[in-house]
Amino acid sequence: MSTFPWAKGHGTENDFVLLPDPDGSIHGDLDAGLVRFLCDRHAGIGADGVLRVIEGSKQSYVEDGGDWFMDYRNADGSIAEMCGNGVRVFVRYLADEGLTDGKPVRVGTRAGVKEVVLNDDGTLTVDMGEPTLPDPAGVVVEANGHQWPALHVDMGNPHAVAFVDDLREPGHLVDQPVWSPEEAFPAGVNVEFVVRRGPNEVAMRVHERGSGETRSCGTGTCAVTVASARQARQELPVTYRVGVLGGSVTVTWREDNHLELTGPAVVHARGEFDRAWLPA
Repeated sequence: MSTFPWAKGHGTENDFVLLPDPDGSIHGDLDAGLVRFLCDRHAGIGADGVLRVIEGSKQSYVEDGGDWFMDYRNADGSIAEMCGNGVRVFVRYLADEGLTDGKPVRVGTRAGVKEVVLNDDGTLTVDMGEPTLPDPAGVVVEANGHQWPALHVDMGNPHAVAFVDDLREPGHLVDQPVWSPEEAFPAGVNVEFVVRRGPNEVAMRVHERGSGETRSCGTGTCAVTVASARQARQELPVTYRVGVLGGSVTVTWREDNHLELTGPAVVHARGEFDRAWLPA
């Protein structure tokens, strides 16, 4: 096949290229070079990451692939376990293509199966699972010559959440913030910088490993909710509105310790890519 189909969408301006590959035969084990090329905002389509769409029974990455499996790659081609904005875009694509039946969609990821519900108002709600706190104290992050204590929150992927006085303090988050101790995040980490806007409202910026600063991060908004509720010593359930550069989402930390992420998602472009333009 000389061309292959693609689609593009975003959730609060965290944008993704989707590669329809139902039986896993088009792209095989997705090549990191192809991912980098597709995510290139000058030579490729441009995105924060790539979502490969595979039928759950046709994938070989995890034991339970759900109804559909989201093979997610960061913009640098590296594998990521989970993406809260990506999984909403993923299910929006399935719904637009008539591949859902109106029931909660079980999406397989490398961080386990996530159930996604399409709401009447057009938003989508994801059961993001339970957070873990592998190292509740002692992590420090540094950016733009400043240092802050950070809370390590794992949402299937690692996060370091730091509270700052002003979201401008971390400077340009082009480069990965550094952290200590280094062994806290051997595979890298997403770093969120947070300010409080009200009792249950915060705003954040994020540097995502493998992608740089992004307009939003779904798992990051969940990690921020956990850190904010802990800092305020709030009892569960608790709901936060989390502002990101690309809009806002709502995160509820339920009594059963699961986090629910609710926000918009849209698929706004589709096309075909000519293989002749792919890097050698």
